[in-house]
Amino acid sequence: MKPIFAAFLMIFASAVFSQKKALDHADFNIWNTIENEEISPDGRYVIYSLEQGEADQFLKIKQSEGTPVFSYDRAEKGKFTYDSRYALFTIKAWKDSVMEMNRRKVKKKDLPKDSLGIYNLAGGTLEKIARIRGYRIPEHWAGYIAYQVEEASEENPAEKDTTQKQEPKKAKKPGKKNGYHLVLRELASGRQDTFKFVTDYHFAKKGKRLAFVTTGEEEDAGAGVYVLDLEKELLKTVHLAKNAKYYKLNFSDSGTHLGFIADEDTTKVQIRPTRLYYWTEGMKAAEQVAGPVPLDGDLRPSRYAEVHFSKDESRMYFGLAAPPVVRDTSLLPEEIVNVEVWTYDEPRLYTVQEMQVKNDTVKAYTSVFHLPSGNIQQLATEAYPDLTLGAEGNASFALVSTGAPYDLERQWTGLRARDYALVKLEDGSTQKILTGVAGRVSLSPAGSYVFGYDLMDSTWITYNIPAQDLKVLTKGQLFYNELHDTPSPPWPYGVAGWTEKDKDLILYDRYDLWKFDPETGASERLTRGRETQTVYRYITLDKEQKYLDPRGPWLLTTFNENDKGSGYATFDPRRNTVGQLISGPYRYGIPKKAKESDKLLFTRESFKEFPDLHVSDMDFKTQARISQANPQQENYSWGTIELVKWNSLDGKELTGMLVKPEGFDPSKKYPMIVNFYEKSSDRLHRHWTPSPGRSTINYSFYASRGYLIFNPDVYYRTGYPGESAYNCVIPGVTSLIEKGFV
Repeated sequence: MKPIFAAFLMIFASAVFSQKKALDHADFNIWNTIENEEISPDGRYVIYSLEQGEADQFLKIKQSEGTPVFSYDRAEKGKFTYDSRYALFTIKAWKDSVMEMNRRKVKKKDLPKDSLGIYNLAGGTLEKIARIRGYRIPEHWAGYIAYQVEEASEENPAEKDTTQKQEPKKAKKPGKKNGYHLVLRELASGRQDTFKFVTDYHFAKKGKRLAFVTTGEEEDAGAGVYVLDLEKELLKTVHLAKNAKYYKLNFSDSGTHLGFIADEDTTKVQIRPTRLYYWTEGMKAAEQVAGPVPLDGDLRPSRYAEVHFSKDESRMYFGLAAPPVVRDTSLLPEEIVNVEVWTYDEPRLYTVQEMQVKNDTVKAYTSVFHLPSGNIQQLATEAYPDLTLGAEGNASFALVSTGAPYDLERQWTGLRARDYALVKLEDGSTQKILTGVAGRVSLSPAGSYVFGYDLMDSTWITYNIPAQDLKVLTKGQLFYNELHDTPSPPWPYGVAGWTEKDKDLILYDRYDLWKFDPETGASERLTRGRETQTVYRYITLDKEQKYLDPRGPWLLTTFNENDKGSGYATFDPRRNTVGQLISGPYRYGIPKKAKESDKLLFTRESFKEFPDLHVSDMDFKTQARISQANPQQENYSWGTIELVKWNSLDGKELTGMLVKPEGFDPSKKYPMIVNFYEKSSDRLHRHWTPSPGRSTINYSFYASRGYLIFNPDVYYRTGYPGESAYNCVIPGVTSLIEKGFV
């Protein structure tokens, strides 16, 4: 009886396997990818969209334990309100319908417009608003949404006044020039206000205020900038100017300060007389801060540079720009000479100059307006055009730099060397601190140190700003790529960040986190990954937190170089202890944390497993799979992947990946594709979604069609790339041929 039953199972298994299909090119179009995934601030919901090839996106909302809540065709770019009460998304027209209309040469204005979807998560109700141009919600508070509609409702003919005999005036219409109507809606009550002909609008990040620019309801009457205080329900006039154009409208975080650029000139003069304005609570109207009279030579407020405030709201930053090169309007087109003269010693190649001409045209130098004193100070200059602010704009010094002296030599060295200086925000005085550093240099979060990696010396450095002291931290230590094998300086493993108040700098070596005292250079290894070839890396869960909390705990990713498995671990910085939370033969993604809870949204993938969404608490003890993007994969032959080892011709032990077809039988012969480029085995647990590509092949596709794929790692010897590749690849191929199944 047992032999008969076993034979039946074999026949049944063979029948099931034979029903699986091999992937074909047409199957690329039925595979989904996950787009725009977000977890609600309270951690109770997840929103994401599925996109299938070039087809429409399909939006889904689920509870954090995986229970479906809502779905909608043609919907994308979903997001939650800050109170987690509503989900908002854009509803598109059917793509095939729009393509067909384009074939018929339908005018753009007659094409279908987007709609806004507002889904009430508690009540389970959906409201759709047609013909929207876009919408915005507050970042750190909730209750309101602002959106612009494509056009105003048509006037009811029955309401027209027929007693007037004179020719009626042409009504002002919404459009790109006049602006579109802005609707401000209170989500809970549905109460809303409409502000007509709005060209720009912004919510304050934390304060309950909305600022907007309007061209006026009729004949530019009331054109200007307004602030709506939603707590007091009070509309305040900030600036009035007929036919003015406004740029870079922006609040401070609290909403008590506002800055913008205005062009109030109604002529067609080519050099625009822009003005910088500032407004704060209590002022009757915005005050002009700068322009159009040039500052510092020929510089004027730039309409292209961002206007923004320091974290403590004591400074307003803006840009000063030189006037553009204007065209001689007295010349006829045939009188304008169009010729390029190229020279051998031009710092930037002319092809590069042509690509960057727009950036050069809008180039501006960061400057600061000190709110208490009213003083203006230019910070970036032509000598040092690039600027980095410290302490979110609160620091006393800014870091400025230039790469101009090294532009010419960069064409053959390939290095982006720069000179660095510190500029004092109060008086603009500049002090040069670093020369010819190729690498990444920045400011510490509190603005106490300049720090970075010197590529030529392969060392991390710090510069103590108050003490004016330069410290080399990692001289002679392996904090750069140990496996670097190309004829160029090695890059570092990176930086986790700084602890609170710039006390310690946390750097990476190949495996571990190290703590450095930026003043003394003393170091301490925090993790113990080198002993087991496990790579630890810090995960930034709160993008607004600028430092690593010295009290912890820290969430780390882990990666084992031996089996290529990954996971998550927790680190206690007070005790320097690591606790593994989860690990396995998977590739885990960087998680997203809910803003107001400890819920994490993350992905897990392997060669066979698509990177679906999962939700867990910080301890990863309970996990819920949220998505199942590609259930059709079960119907296809897929294959397996494994690590293989061999020795190179010069005796080095090597590692590579071998993909085998599903149902692999070592007694049979299979065709084998060899695909190599540098080192790839760390991606052993990558999932290969069937898709067309370039410069490589899709492993899932060829494994499904019965191929072996061999992907060997290649180690290069400087000056001998071809010989190095031969030494690594050929013995790997022959070692597999010797096994008899190739």
